[in-house]
Parts: sequence; C-alpha cells; structure tokens
Amino acid sequence: MPQNVQRAHTSHRSVYNGHLLPCTYPGCRRYFKNQSGLTQHLNSPLTHAHLQTLHNQLPHSNNYVPVDANIENAPPDDVMMDDGFQPQSSPPRSSQSSPNPKRQTGDYHEELDRKPCDENGTFIDPLTPPTPRTSRTSDDWTPYRNCAEFELAEFLFTRNQMPAGQINTLMDLIKVLLLQKGDNDLKPPFADHKDLYQTIDSTPLGDVPWNTFSVSYHGEKPPEDAPFEIDYAPYRDFDANENCEYQNLMSGDGAWKQANIITRDPTTHGSTFVPVILGSNKTTVSVATGQTDYYPLYMSIGNVHNNVCRAHRNAVAVIGFLAMPKTDKEHSASEAFRRFWRQIFHTLLSKILETLRNSMTVPEVAQCADGHYRCVIYGLGPYIADYEEQVLLACVVKDWCGRCYAFPDRLDDPEGGIKIDRNCEHVHALINEFDLKALRNEYGLVGDLVPFTNDFPRADIHELLAPDILHQLIKGTFKDHLVTWVQDFLEMRYGKADAAKILDNIDCHITAVAPCAGLRQFPDGRGFKQWTGDDSKALMKVYLPAIEGYVDPDVVRTFRAFLEFCYIARQDYHTEKSLAELQDALERFHKYRVIFKTLGVRLHLSLPRQHSMSHYLKLICMFGSPNGLCSSITESKHIKAIKEPWRRSSHFAALSQMLITNQRLDKIAASHVDFEKRGMLQGTCLSKKLVQLEHNRAKNVCALADELGEKYLPKHVRYFLHTQIHPEDPRSASEIALSKLPCLEDKISVFHSAGATFYAPSDPSGIGGMKREHIRTTPLWHKLYPRYDCVFVNMDPGLDGMRGLDVARFLCFFSLTFEDKVYPAAVVHWFARIGDEPDEDTGMWKVEPCFNEDASRHISVIHVDMIFCAAHLIPVYGSKPLPKGIKHYHLYDLFNAYYVNKHADHHTFTIAW
Repeated sequence: MPQNVQRAHTSHRSVYNGHLLPCTYPGCRRYFKNQSGLTQHLNSPLTHAHLQTLHNQLPHSNNYVPVDANIENAPPDDVMMDDGFQPQSSPPRSSQSSPNPKRQTGDYHEELDRKPCDENGTFIDPLTPPTPRTSRTSDDWTPYRNCAEFELAEFLFTRNQMPAGQINTLMDLIKVLLLQKGDNDLKPPFADHKDLYQTIDSTPLGDVPWNTFSVSYHGEKPPEDAPFEIDYAPYRDFDANENCEYQNLMSGDGAWKQANIITRDPTTHGSTFVPVILGSNKTTVSVATGQTDYYPLYMSIGNVHNNVCRAHRNAVAVIGFLAMPKTDKEHSASEAFRRFWRQIFHTLLSKILETLRNSMTVPEVAQCADGHYRCVIYGLGPYIADYEEQVLLACVVKDWCGRCYAFPDRLDDPEGGIKIDRNCEHVHALINEFDLKALRNEYGLVGDLVPFTNDFPRADIHELLAPDILHQLIKGTFKDHLVTWVQDFLEMRYGKADAAKILDNIDCHITAVAPCAGLRQFPDGRGFKQWTGDDSKALMKVYLPAIEGYVDPDVVRTFRAFLEFCYIARQDYHTEKSLAELQDALERFHKYRVIFKTLGVRLHLSLPRQHSMSHYLKLICMFGSPNGLCSSITESKHIKAIKEPWRRSSHFAALSQMLITNQRLDKIAASHVDFEKRGMLQGTCLSKKLVQLEHNRAKNVCALADELGEKYLPKHVRYFLHTQIHPEDPRSASEIALSKLPCLEDKISVFHSAGATFYAPSDPSGIGGMKREHIRTTPLWHKLYPRYDCVFVNMDPGLDGMRGLDVARFLCFFSLTFEDKVYPAAVVHWFARIGDEPDEDTGMWKVEPCFNEDASRHISVIHVDMIFCAAHLIPVYGSKPLPKGIKHYHLYDLFNAYYVNKHADHHTFTIAW
C-alpha cells in the first residue's frame, strides 16, 4: 500500500476515549467521559437525592420510600455506566411493598447472644472497637505494585478469563508498544501468565487451600457384579399484636430451637450461633467432548441475610466435589449398586463436615465480618436440594415425601394416609421394629441407609430439607406440570392440528409482550429446546394473559392461585397475614387444579413437587423466607465455580486445575474487598480528557411538542410550573386563565431514561433491599425501534395498592429551569382503571388508555418525584390471533384494554392488587 494511503487511513483512526472520571460524591459509583459530563452530573438536583434522602429518613418509618428518579444523560444506544446504588444505611420498608423491617417488638436469644471476645475467647465490653483486619496503609497494594496492576489482574483472570497463551501475547504486545514509543526501560505489568498467577497466589487474603481425600468402604461387600448483612444471634420478630414475623433464617423457629438446646450447656452462653447451609446438585460441563459431570457441594451460613445470598456477593462458596461412582450398564440399575453409591454420598458429606463437629458443642474463636472475635458454635442448617436429591438425603423411596408419611398415590388427599412429619427418633423406632420390606412399602423408608446427619449433634435430615422454589414450583409445578397440561388439554379438546394453531397464537401473545425493566422477552414464544430456570421464571410473568380465552375459567384460576402462591412465598418478609394468604392460595390451587382431572388431562394429581407446597407454611416458620434458600442460588454458582473454570482448564485431569482457578478467584475477590475497604478503589487508575456524549433532542418546549406530536404540550408545561410554584393553591391549573400562568422561554434538557431507586427486597436487590431500575423513553431503542415504558404514578399514598396508584406511559423525560430553580419533569400519557376491582379470573387490574374529545392523547406533565416504579401492561388479547407483523413495540398503541401485570416482578405483585 502506498505510504500516503497508509497515512490517510491512520489519520482517521479514533482517539481512545472511555468512562474514566469518577463521581466524588460518597456512595456514587458512576464514571464519565469528560469533565463537562461530570460537572453536569454533580450539579443536577436529582443526582444524589436518593443518597441524601436515605440518610435523612427515620428507620422506623412505615411510610413508603419515595422513588429517586435520577435522570441520566444516556444516549439512544443506552451507554450507561451505572454500577448500581449502594445505600449508606438500611432504609424503611415501603408500606405498600413489604412489612416494616424494624421490629415493633423483638427478642434476641438470652444466652446465645453473640458477645464479642478477644482472640483467646475472653469476653470483652461490647462497645470495644473491633480488631482491625489489617494494619496496611491505603497505598499498600501488596502483592501488586500499584492499582493498575491489580485492576489488570482482576480484569484478565476474573472478568475476561483470558487463557494463559493470550496473556503472554498481550504482555508481548504491550512491550512492543513501549519500545515503539522509545520507552526501552519500561516493562509490561506482568512478565507472562506465570508471573500473573504467582502474583495472585501470593495474595495473603482469601487463602483457603483445597484438599482432596479418598474414602474406602470396609463394611460387608456387595456381590462382585454390583457398583454480609449478618445476624449474630437468633432473634424473634413480633408485630404490634405480638404475632411472630419471619424474614431471614435467624428469625425462624429452627435457629431458636437449636439455640435452646445449645445453651443447656452453660459454657456456651455468650457465644454466636452459626448454622451451616448446604446445597448440592450435579452439573454437566460438556456434552460435545463426552459426558463430563461434576457434583459440587456448596455452603453458606444462615447468619447472612437473604438479599445478600441472592445478590451474587460471594455468600455461597463451593467447598467440595462429591464422588460419582460408576459401573457398567449391566449393573448400574441394580439395587445393590444404588444402595452403595447412596451410602457413599452420605459418607462423603460426613467426612467433609467433620472439621466442624467439635465446634458444634465446644465454642471456637473466630473473627467475624464486623472485625470482632466471637466464640462460635456451629450447627447444621437447612439443606438446599431438588426433589431427587431430597429423596437421596432423606433415605426414602422415590415418589414418597422426605418430610412426612403421606402415601405417594394420595399425597394431598385428606384420606391419603399418615400426615405426621418424619423425625429421626421415629425413624429409628421404625427401623428397630420392622423389616426392610415393610419399611419400604408402608413408610417409604430405605432402612439400610444411614444419613450423614446421624454423625452430628442437633441434626435431623427430615427437618432440614429446605423449600426449593426453583425446582418444586417454577421448574416442577409450573413448567413440567401446568404448562404441559395446557398443551395436552388443547390437543385433547381441539385435536393436534388445531391445537398447534392455538399454541402459535399463544406464542404470538407471548412474543408481542412489551418490554419492561427486568422483564425478559420471548422472540420465539415458549418453544424452548431446553428450558432454564430463568426461562421458566420469565414465562411465569406473562403466561396467564396469553392463554386466557383458549382455556376453561378454572384453568385460568388454577394458574392465578399457583402464581399467587409463588409470589407470596418468595416475598422477603412473612407475617400472620401473608401466611394466611399463602394458605388461601394453596387451597384455591388444590380446588381448581381438579379441572385437569375432570377434563381427563391427568389421571391423578398426586405429585411430590406439588405436594411440597403443603409444607411451605411450616418451613417459613422454621427457616424464614424461602427466597434465601432456593436452589437457584447454588445453580447460579455452577457457572462461576464449575463451568467457567472447566472451560479454562486443559480438560485433562481438570479437577485440580479448577480448584486452583477457584482459589485464585477467591484471592482476587478478597483483595478487591480489602482494597475497597481501605478506600483504594475509588475511581479508576486512569484519568483522561474525553469527548462529550451528544444526542440530538429538542432544546425548547415548542420543539419538544413538535417532536412528540403533542400540540398542547406548552400549555401543560405552564400548568406544571404553576402547581410547582404554588403547591398550596387549591385551584387546578385548568381553572386559571392561561395568561396568568408562568411562561417558560429558557432551554430544556431532554433525557432518554430515568433511574428509579426503591425498596424491593423480594427481588434481587442491593444492600438494605434497595433495587434500581431504568425507565426508558427513547425514540430509537438499540437504534432499532422506539421504547416508551409505563410506570406507576403515586397519586394518593394513603390508599393501598392500585387504589392509590395510577398507570401512565412516559413519552419523555426533561428538565427545565425557571427563576433559577431546576424542575425535573416527564410527559405522560394516562391510563384509567376499568372497574373498581381486579378481574375475577386473572386477579389483575384492567386499564385503558385515556383520550380527549378530539381523539388526542390525554397527557400531563408531572414531577419525577411522583414515579413509584416501572409498570408492565399486557393486552387483553381475547381469543383472536394477532395480525401478522405485530411486534412488541407496537403493543401499547394498538389495544383498548390492558392487564396491569402483577407478575412482572415480586415488588409489583405486592402493590398491583
């Protein structure tokens, strides 16, 4: 290529730019490309309103937490640098979202009361400051030379997961670039991948080495053909009427019961109780290269709050890999081999946990998360497992319940047999009384197996089986049962050909659902080749309105009762009221699901995963809300702890390589926490002058009116200003002459999104249960199509649920300045409620878009403080198929009536009733 052509090409190369300027406000974690953007962010009246509001709010308030609508300067392609809101203190609960977390009255356990001690176990004054975890200074990056080295190591090993060879290539390229710049003496941050790994390995934090051990069987041999928000003490919550309330595991009766047993020994008084939560589940890392399976064992502690477990904040760790005995196909199904590997499973669990056995009766001194030393007593807490694993753990026969003696063919039948709960004392008595055959046939017990809990004090496996929302409810009852039954029902009633057409129409309904914050879309309907838990969770949110009109009313009511049971069960805080609602939903589910038997879709309804719902009421009282004990928590660890380390291995003798990878990840995570606590990760290691992000939107009200096609918008802006300047004026703005209203001539700033921060602990949330979601109003979402989201607008905080909220669709966010005061505002198109009650079959409110007499949209300009949170609407489809070509971004403009989707998320479920 000619030299002048080369220069022409290189002269058009883009200059490096990035979001590198950090916001300096405490608690804010946003970055900006240039000083202008940072200055605008700091000067905005909304930017840090939520942070200041949380400091000012009283923690015992029962009023709802107002939304922080932090307007963000986001371009149409959604370039956002928001890492999530980190509140400085735990805010009050919304009275419309969840009960008040601050105890009306409450008790900590009197003897097991988590007193701090010194490192020798001697109790000290509770007001004594905690022992510092490190004496290192705020500029000590050991074992790294500086911040840049640590960030590079974290990026390469944790985030990018770059292979060793590519790390070597990257270091070589960095050296080449340094040489080209004339920096002959400068060297890359790391010599090669070995230097990077050695640096990580030398980290003094997070150093928990992995050990392997072998287990051998010395008993009678079978025939040869066989095979960080933390509670340090149990407590009880009470409402104003002295009724118990349940949230985290330490508020449950199970922790309190163990504490009572522990404190019979006076030497344990003042100790801290730490219940160990276990979970196990086989996973496949590769099918293409041969069926490669691993059997990880996970552990957490019950002191950690539920929202921490669900927020992927390293509250759950993989502590072992269980052996999976194999034999040839001829004997793999034999009873002797099954009994062999079942007992091996329990033996391995006992071996892995044996280091905790002594500390379950004699206190052990440990340094806790708050820096204090405490005398710790361990105990076995709930075990997270799917149904197949629960059968293995409880040593029961398949199709029997691991918690009670109900007969497998009549699990939920009132006449279905013994309904008492299993416990180890009763099981031992039965084993001593009956032979193996009678135990299996009459009580569903495998009498020649010994559960691992027999080796530990205060442990009963039948009591420790945790509720499992993912496998029992979402994957089991919803996906495997109800959705399948609907398809069977349609084929039975209409024949396969017509049923296929109806299923296509249902898929069209699902595909056309409008986007919403946190809501997944289904471009191909519900026809997944392989369902994941996330697929099922997302489908639950939109499935009910999609099938209405094609199935009998009792089928709709069955789904409604089941969904309400799921959403109530998963809420963050349980009271006497919520438990009564849970029982009511269960009874309605049992009542209406009979329709599938009546129609001939099912011969019987005795299914273990559906039967498990009958135990949820008691399990909530024992272990707190099930949202902290779901197998989705352990399964989410499969990716980081198993699958990604396996992909980074050589695939030969991969387990040892995976263990080292996990250990290095632990070290980097521990370093990150340490550096962050010492204030060393505020901002980034670079700071450059960058080009401002531009987006072409209207600069004044008239131009915005033309852009939105709303000719009356200037008048509505003047109405808005009047209500803001004269909030005490009892007259509505429409009663005042237009000439008397303030006139705006200054420029406006238009934005594409707003960030709403509110209290929603039942959904995946941050510290204190605060959730942040973005509401979009952009003419080109992902540069493809418009997106204008709907929201709940807080009209009357004194009324409950939908009676105090209105639904509106946001057309635009903008801010205006009048008399040196900035007003953040939004243009909204209103929806009106249809009727005074929710729909009887679906349990959801109906709304319709509002129009003026001239058929123009009924709009208003409102202050962003009136935003409650995002809302999601689904059309009342009826039984007619959608026209071809209808896309999800058309939906809010086509229909005359919509359901307010109360299943969009768990927060919406609590307010949209």
